[in-house]
Amino acid sequence: MRTMDRIYRYRMTTTSGGNLSIRDDNGDIWISPARVDKGNLTPKDIVCVRADGTVDGLHPPSSEFPFHKAIYAARPDIRAIVHAHPVALVAFSICRSTPNPRLFHQAFRVCRKVGFAPYACPGSDALGESIAKTFTQGCDSVILENHGVVVGGDSMADAFQRFETFEFLGKTLVKANRLVKAYDLPGIRYLKDEDFAQALDRGAPFESYDPPAPTAREQELRKELCEFVKRGCRQRLLISTEGSFSARVCKDTFLVTPTGKDREHLRAEDIVLVSANGRETGKMPSTAARAHQAIYERHPGVQSIVFAHPIVATAFSVTDSNLDVRTIPESYVFLYDVQRVPYGLHYGDASKLASYVSESAPTALLENDGVVITGKTILDAFDRLEVLESTAEAVIDGNAIGDISTMPDAVIDELCAAFNLG
Repeated sequence: MRTMDRIYRYRMTTTSGGNLSIRDDNGDIWISPARVDKGNLTPKDIVCVRADGTVDGLHPPSSEFPFHKAIYAARPDIRAIVHAHPVALVAFSICRSTPNPRLFHQAFRVCRKVGFAPYACPGSDALGESIAKTFTQGCDSVILENHGVVVGGDSMADAFQRFETFEFLGKTLVKANRLVKAYDLPGIRYLKDEDFAQALDRGAPFESYDPPAPTAREQELRKELCEFVKRGCRQRLLISTEGSFSARVCKDTFLVTPTGKDREHLRAEDIVLVSANGRETGKMPSTAARAHQAIYERHPGVQSIVFAHPIVATAFSVTDSNLDVRTIPESYVFLYDVQRVPYGLHYGDASKLASYVSESAPTALLENDGVVITGKTILDAFDRLEVLESTAEAVIDGNAIGDISTMPDAVIDELCAAFNLG
């Protein structure tokens, strides 16, 4: 119920579209109901189809139950299924195409093998056979021809993460293709096998240590980080298990989001303290923690850092198009000129990244890996993230209208003087 609420709230399905299921240890399948408002499901609405075929619930099971059953029969390792009609993935389904997960190392790792299932009538056994056959080929993320998408996982959390990442991949590719056409670029940049190997090198792991009792400032920063991370997820600026957000506590100590935890459900106690002594005992910081640390060490004025994957700005990172933010005064005053960081620079020796961002260069595109933003406060960093994504979207939309007119050097000089920009 909570997962369907989240999918509906994120506008990844409609009131009548999509269905979810979980297979329990008894072989019973718990599935969302047919013809019930997806935006107002309650626990009592969920239907149980027993292993013997009997049905327990207030409503009939989803009309797509046959393909859920077929997938579970074909893949005993799958314990949860998500089916929906998110716009970007429907676009691929009606073009008889699949998103290439080699766009990002995260998408390649999470979505795994992507498949395409030929069309069959919704609710039919033929559709179940078509989808199940594709899943037996080792696919966990499947585009349904002229229909939508189905993903499977070993739990509902795993299936949702895969579905969300798949949809993020599809949306980014749609925006990137628009950039390629607008600027007549050679194409979208995809990662090679050696690039994926490079992404695994995040520097030496942190040793654990027991920090002193948190100060009032630390407790407030933990709470504030959680609030802005959740806001970022709900605004689709962050996805549930990717990206990281941090805040400096003192000279060589900072708080950062953990690795492997759902960002929207973070609690203050989940945030990880990192210092020169190592990481807080019993917690694992974001895999980008070394990069955060390197930026803080080099730039004492930076108080907060966010690594994120906002869809439109990320589309610029996978193409050779320049994100010129000299569009409106707010964009330039908040972002300055956006830097571009070569792929993988922040892996291994994270100190190399610190030369691309600073107080006077707070925003950068990470090639095929989203964006990095610095700020004087958590609010400042988050505000810049919002402005960056809005600016990127305005640039793409502007190209659909006509030639974009950016502010001339004289206006930029005036802004720099008026707002004391370095």
